[in-house]
Amino acid sequence: MREQRIQVAINGYGVIGKRVADAVVLQDDMELDGVADITYDYRIRVAVERSYPVFASLPEKRPEMEAADIPVAGTLDDLLQQVDVVVDCTPKGIAAENKEVYERAGVKAIWQGGEKHDLTGYSFVAQVNYEGALNRQFARVVSCNTTALCRVMHALHHHGWIKRARSVILRRGTDPWESHKDGMINTVIPETKVPSHQGPDAQKVIQDLDITTLAGAGPFNLAHIHFAMVETTRPVSLDKLRDALWDAPRIAFVRASDGLVALNAVYELMRDLDRPRADLWEVAVWEDALAVDECEVYLTYQVANEAIVIPETIDCIRALTGIETDGGKSIQKTNLSLGITKSFLPKTTQPIEHLAGPEVEHPAIEAVRATRAEFLSEGYKGHEEPV
Repeated sequence: MREQRIQVAINGYGVIGKRVADAVVLQDDMELDGVADITYDYRIRVAVERSYPVFASLPEKRPEMEAADIPVAGTLDDLLQQVDVVVDCTPKGIAAENKEVYERAGVKAIWQGGEKHDLTGYSFVAQVNYEGALNRQFARVVSCNTTALCRVMHALHHHGWIKRARSVILRRGTDPWESHKDGMINTVIPETKVPSHQGPDAQKVIQDLDITTLAGAGPFNLAHIHFAMVETTRPVSLDKLRDALWDAPRIAFVRASDGLVALNAVYELMRDLDRPRADLWEVAVWEDALAVDECEVYLTYQVANEAIVIPETIDCIRALTGIETDGGKSIQKTNLSLGITKSFLPKTTQPIEHLAGPEVEHPAIEAVRATRAEFLSEGYKGHEEPV
């Protein structure tokens, strides 16, 4: 590493690659040497507008890119000669084929969750196993859903609470940018394999986690949603559950009682907060949907498929290079650079009990409670049977 700044390359400037690139340039211990791709459409043109050096992932594509007025600085092989780490964000399957290229160049490499665990032998989630990735040559940042599972389950697991976890995952049908290509409509497609791959994948990160996942995909492109039911080793109060989630990195609460009643409402909040690309890097847990009984806890949370793995990738860069050996410090540094928070509306958001509890004395509190009840009633508008 030159002058204690990690030299980084991005191979694949798509949904994840462009976000990783933008995050890298925000770090004071990293430098983006360039992005590589084979396209010359609007996506790579954005990289040019951002003054990122552009390289051709395949030498034979360079003439086409240059003919389309893309200023090409060289090939992927040229880029790899300049860097310490390459983050591979190319499509599933293609990425695995690039391993030999990175080995030949002698660079460290990070893959995304579309690739198999066996490709690198190490699956990464920052708050769970940062230290185990220190100075490794290769690592894999797990998928969006697995990242969310690991964040939430680790928040409970490290207290010794989880006896058995079950999660139902309703996945978005397609990414927004390609909805015109393969978006589904008016249906939900169940995944017939049980468990779905996210559960076994999470066990690659939290190895003694007893979890089973079921999944399906629906006709929307905003995010995924998880419904988790966790059998506990001992009774866990609602307050303890809330505190455990609050204390965990990259988990933030949202509330239906604030009008955040659905996936689209949370995305609108991200837009209103001027988040880049309306990105939600945190796991958004519905605080007023948390529930417990004598032996189980229940959680509902939103997972942004385009954004959640970005901070994990930044931390993984630090871990592989060993520039920061403390995972907590890396997480804090990344969170600060991106603006990751525990509360999206800190100036007005207080504990639910204070806002709506019996101790509140205010002449308009009944109207506030009525409005919140109205929001909560948005939870279900349909019928179990035809009428």
